Amino acid sequence: MTRTEKDTPPVMVWHVKHNRALHEHLFVLRVEILSVPWVPCGNRIAIEEVAKNFWRAEARFGFMERPHIPALLTASKSLGCTIDLDDVTYYVGHETVIGREDGLGLPKWQEEIFAVMERNAIHVSDFFSLPTDQVVEIGRQVSI
Repeated sequence: MTRTEKDTPPVMVWHVKHNRALHEHLFVLRVEILSVPWVPCGNRIAIEEVAKNFWRAEARFGFMERPHIPALLTASKSLGCTIDLDDVTYYVGHETVIGREDGLGLPKWQEEIFAVMERNAIHVSDFFSLPTDQVVEIGRQVSI
């Protein structure tokens, strides 16, 4: 899962850099939450086969909907995606916000409010209804 529209997802770059391996089947998914309450099923997902066994998809959900990615992947089979859904590993990124050490970041009180909001937000795996035993989370720190 990624936020990038075209480039290589940062999680994939990190995985290849540290594990020196790339999976045989890849499905890069970008999820967009729109400012409408509901998205019709026919407009939910667009899939492009970039190369053999490598798909890039964009899914759209309304702000009132609860994304369920495993169900979305099941539906993607009808669009030509041939991934084995019994053998899926979800790679997600997790960012931890920290203060900048050079003094050029946000004021301390704003950092603390942002950190509280981040801590209280729903976890990405829960929001997207990902099965916990199939998720790999890669973390990084972001200075604000």
